[in-house]
Amino acid sequence: MRKAKNIFANIDSLSIILYLILIFFGWFNIYASQYNDDIQFTLDFSNRYGKQLYFIGITLLCAFIILIIDWKFYYSLSYILYALIILSLLSVLLIGGVTNGATSWFQIGGLKIQPSEFAKFTTGLALAKFFNMQYSKNQNFTTRILSYLIILVPCLLIILQNDLGTALVFLSFILVLYREGLSINILFTILILGILCLLSLLISQKILVYIFSFLALISLLFFRFNKKDILTIIICWGFSVFFVLGTNFFVNDILSPHHTKRINVLLGKEFDPYGAGYNLIQSKIAIGSGGSFGKGFLNGTQTRFDFVPEQSTDFIFCTIGEEWGFFGSLLFILIFIGLITRIILLAERQRSSFSRIYGYSVACILFSHFTINIGMTIGLLPTVGIPLPFISYGGSSLLGFTMLLFIFLNLDSYRLDILR
Repeated sequence: MRKAKNIFANIDSLSIILYLILIFFGWFNIYASQYNDDIQFTLDFSNRYGKQLYFIGITLLCAFIILIIDWKFYYSLSYILYALIILSLLSVLLIGGVTNGATSWFQIGGLKIQPSEFAKFTTGLALAKFFNMQYSKNQNFTTRILSYLIILVPCLLIILQNDLGTALVFLSFILVLYREGLSINILFTILILGILCLLSLLISQKILVYIFSFLALISLLFFRFNKKDILTIIICWGFSVFFVLGTNFFVNDILSPHHTKRINVLLGKEFDPYGAGYNLIQSKIAIGSGGSFGKGFLNGTQTRFDFVPEQSTDFIFCTIGEEWGFFGSLLFILIFIGLITRIILLAERQRSSFSRIYGYSVACILFSHFTINIGMTIGLLPTVGIPLPFISYGGSSLLGFTMLLFIFLNLDSYRLDILR
């Protein structure tokens, strides 16, 4: 048990305070995004702000239950919870409902449940337990492959649901593996592949192949007496050419047309102000119009007149930017980064590798959602459908992120008891 008579004595209060600030700040912005002059009753459950308040109540109850459960429950059931969520991801492909082109929802009465939102914390638990049971700390080949599979299985199933944004978030688990001993060469390789991917979308395939061939030829002339280096150069050249051709094929022939169009609009290859580029243009207008201090709560014109689609969900940051301005947005960002930083500090003080790894999983998931969501609203990243944690409208999203965070706060409260 916890080293205290009061079960809440060791719960990190700062994390809970930051969490409460975020969810209620999120509710105010959801209310603002739905507000019009005809609204008379703020607890109208037929509107999103009313439903979100209901979700907040349910979520806070679940958070309380999570905190009072013994930590051994989460450790012992990690693999079972992971297996159940994999089955749910498979089931939703067969019987799930389609929303915005993604088959990722179970429709139960008037409620929609998105299993992928809960796959994040179950994957984090499974990964943490796996490494906790491996004394080699990711040093052997088999351990690495199995850890990759734990991450890739839900990621691939979510890709099959046509929910590319959520699938991308799972790649952030690579940072957790790096904390647990993954070679920095892997991260460097991922960075190089990212640069190659961007170049292949911006520059003609033929030009890139000529450039790579020229560089390979120069390198071969320089290393002509070293057979090992020659073989390495040839392999790198072949892989680079294959990767460039494969990236273009994937973007133009595998991705759905609307994803391809969004990428092309972001990169400036297409201009579609009334189609794929509409959300981004209106998003920038809304955020830019807020100025330094914003237009004030409920006074955002872009927000009130619904110029930005999905403004209570994926584009909720537009409401923050317009009504709270640059300094309000900056304060929100600092609070969110403060929560992530606090989670990392808590993770580092854990005696147990299980708790530490799970803590880093929480931090990485929240950071990736935060970065991708805000990046897409200001035009730095392609538009993908992922929520801003604790802020965007959605019951599955709010509950999933709350479970993700509060399971770690539970583990942290037992840090004096969990020794390995």
